[in-house]
This record gives sequence, structure tokens and C-alpha cells, in this order.
Amino acid sequence: MYQRRISVRGVIYKNGKIYAQKLKNKDGIRNYWSTPGGGLDDGEDLLSGLHREMIEETGIAPQIGRLMFVQQFNIRGKEQLEFFFHITNADDYEDIDLTSTSHGLIEVAEHGFIDPNNEIILPSDLQKFDFENYTKHVEPVVILNELGSI
Repeated sequence: MYQRRISVRGVIYKNGKIYAQKLKNKDGIRNYWSTPGGGLDDGEDLLSGLHREMIEETGIAPQIGRLMFVQQFNIRGKEQLEFFFHITNADDYEDIDLTSTSHGLIEVAEHGFIDPNNEIILPSDLQKFDFENYTKHVEPVVILNELGSI
């Protein structure tokens, strides 16, 4: 049986930095940063899922902008399909209290605005993505396909 996991992620960009999280796993803390978000529930639409995930992890209701890019890859024999949306209310994410979230203390080890050029962040394309241009101008959605040729 073919498996696909669909995830949604929020990209919060401010002053050259991205809001990111280091998540906990069974072995401790992951050694890389990621943007907030997660998997969709069965039958859940993309925007509702992103809204739910952002509130669970940050306690802040996102103002969801446009789709920025889509990433498709395999991990442990399962296809991952991730949709990254621009979150336009970046100022609201300056001071997050994880104790006011339903999942933050359980899932998040560290969080804050980071310089993607000085940290390990996944997907690695976030390190070279031109957020300044992309958030100010209408640009096409970028497709990051790591599945190989079709």
C-alpha cells in the first residue's frame, strides 16, 4: 500500500529572519530547525489544518497569506507532501508563551526568529530562498521535488 503524508507549514519572515522551532523527538532534540506546522487530519483542508497546527504549537492565530512553495520527498519509505504558506502577522510571533499552547511544551524544545543562513533549517532550500522578494512581489509557487524525474 502506497503511503503519503500531507503537511502544512507556516513561513513567518521578519527582518531577514524566519520563525522556526527545534522539535523534540524520542531521542531528545532534533539537530535542525523547521517552520511550524504538521500533518493534516483525515478530510481536513489545507488552510484549516495550518490554522489548527499553528495555534497548537504557538498559541497564535495565523493570518494565512499565499502559498509560497510545495515540497515533495520520501522519508522512511513514505512520501511527504508539504505546503508552505506565508504567514503575514509576523509581529504576533515575537513573544510566544508555550505554556498557553496545547502542544508547544510537548513538541517544541526551542523557538524564535533565526537567521536561516547561520542555522541548519529544513528544508535546506529555506537557506537560499529569497523571502524579501517573495513576500513583497507576486512570484510563482516553487515546487521542490526530491522524488526524481516523472
